[in-house]
Amino acid sequence: MSVIDAWVATAANQKLVRQKLDLGPLGPEEVEVQVEKCGLCHSDLSVLKDDWAMSQYPAVLGHEVVGRVVEVGSATKGLKVGQQVGIGWTANSCMHCRPCKSGENHLCAQALPTIMGGHRGGFASRVRAHWAWTIPLPENLNVAEAGPLLCGGITVFNPLVMYAQPTSKVGIVGIGGLGHMGVKFAKAYGCDVTAFTSSESKFDEARGFGAHHVVSSRDSAAIQKLAGTFDLLVVTANVPLDWNTLIASLAPNGRMHVVGAVREPLPIAIIPMIFGQKSVSGSPTGSPVAMETMLEFAARHNVSPQTEHYPMSKINEAFERLESGKARYRIVLDADF
Repeated sequence: MSVIDAWVATAANQKLVRQKLDLGPLGPEEVEVQVEKCGLCHSDLSVLKDDWAMSQYPAVLGHEVVGRVVEVGSATKGLKVGQQVGIGWTANSCMHCRPCKSGENHLCAQALPTIMGGHRGGFASRVRAHWAWTIPLPENLNVAEAGPLLCGGITVFNPLVMYAQPTSKVGIVGIGGLGHMGVKFAKAYGCDVTAFTSSESKFDEARGFGAHHVVSSRDSAAIQKLAGTFDLLVVTANVPLDWNTLIASLAPNGRMHVVGAVREPLPIAIIPMIFGQKSVSGSPTGSPVAMETMLEFAARHNVSPQTEHYPMSKINEAFERLESGKARYRIVLDADF
């Protein structure tokens, strides 16, 4: 068994406190990882605030973990002590349902999030996950900045792989923690990339991330001029937008794919969808194989998120900066237990 140090959320909207926790015996298919770095994702903030009415306290948040294997269970496969690995949103899945057996483990109805359901996350000295969800990191990956790739990165990479080609015209809506990585991946993939942002202060930064064009997401007239343009729109924003104007910007057979957790229903006119043969879809993160593919692609094309680093001992300050919307663009916590 392993007694760890962890930053614990004891109740909704409370500051995290440092405590010692006993993880109990290591399961036969589990891997224990010494945490070196852990990204701070907006989903951590949502769970801390119980925005989704699913949080359980006490909770150890953190699901963009980079570290080294320190112990493996008796039935683990493909991993060894000392190996550098990452753990993302999911810590376990059943491994026997149809999605799991089809390689779509992230769609498993019994999938266990790293920071929910009583599982202890990565804002700790050590964290555990099933061996299949403990992802080896490529040797030439920029490991110091890799944490956010394990959640935000795969979330925007997956739609590109599923629905875009290098010849596609792709729009990334919302240039924040998710969207800036979407721009970088789409550019590296070879697409013609348009960034949509509500903040004019991000126009030049979006171009620096690789966008060929930048449009204000608040300017419906400018978006109307793009009617019939995009093969794929990836919406990373989590606020209501001018949905019908965005859909009008799709080319025939185009798709608007939403990965931002927009809480309000989308009011969409169906007739333009029918006559343009257009689609609206969404997706969560990705399977272990998709995550490995994404990390290999990121290493090969030198795709890294833009980050700010805090020592994990200043985790409450980091949460405040994230909630204020001032982070540029992802926060990574360096373990300093």
